[in-house]
Amino acid sequence: MLRSDLPDLMAFAGVARHRSFRRAAAELGVSPSALSHVVRDLEARMGVRLLNRTTRSVAPTEAGTALLDRVVPAFDEIARAMTEVALSEGRLAGTLRLNAPRSACRLVLAPVVARFLALHPGVRMEIVCDDALADIVGQGFDAGVRFGERVPRDMIAVPLGGPQRFAVVAAPAYLAARGVPELPQDLSRHACLRQRFPGGAVMRWEFERDGHAEAIDVDGPLILNEQEVLLQAALDGLGLALVFEGYAAPALADGRLARVLEPWCPPFPGFLLYHPSRRQPPAPLRAFLALLREGQP
Repeated sequence: MLRSDLPDLMAFAGVARHRSFRRAAAELGVSPSALSHVVRDLEARMGVRLLNRTTRSVAPTEAGTALLDRVVPAFDEIARAMTEVALSEGRLAGTLRLNAPRSACRLVLAPVVARFLALHPGVRMEIVCDDALADIVGQGFDAGVRFGERVPRDMIAVPLGGPQRFAVVAAPAYLAARGVPELPQDLSRHACLRQRFPGGAVMRWEFERDGHAEAIDVDGPLILNEQEVLLQAALDGLGLALVFEGYAAPALADGRLARVLEPWCPPFPGFLLYHPSRRQPPAPLRAFLALLREGQP
């Protein structure tokens, strides 16, 4: 094996994984043209085409797939060995890029990130808080955070932050003027502050009690796309808001908000941190996953 074969094989594996020279080049910090030249040189030395290229797509050939099946496990073993040595010496370094909805960033990621960076000061983290469903592989993220039903099936996922719960809240003055709803159906007589998702749909208010579930299209004077702003509108007395319990906790504790329909808002499975299953996670992500697993019962 030539001295250049190992980095060239890693470059080829990156292009095959991303199915894109541009994305692989961004990950490796080189230009797409330079990366294309590296792969062509590797193919010339081996005497076989490894990638099929068109103007719209890149995919491994049969020979390329066979090569990937052999070299990727070897790269994964090298990554594991390097991670274990780095962790044992307390010298972990690198960058960890995460994509997560804004609610997860505030409610569950922030405390874990503080602990992680304290343990591994040589690691840099970049977190993009975005409620839209991102393609974490295509956009160059190491991992993403979503609820279970939104995690792609070909991903590996671990729990992050435990169960979550919604709360229907309003200012005491609003409830004194408009009355307290006792059942979800009572919401038709109230001003409900609604949330719009990035895809355009307005969130339905979902309730459950004793095995009975209801989903209600509420109505009201205000639609927003951010729960923290919804919470402020409720504090201002504009109506009822459905928000994550964690957002409302401080205002509920000091009496600025009151909670209604609490028996109809049971806990539900919380966020998951997920990452591609086709390759060994990079060292910073492996360390982050280890920290999450330490907190699991």
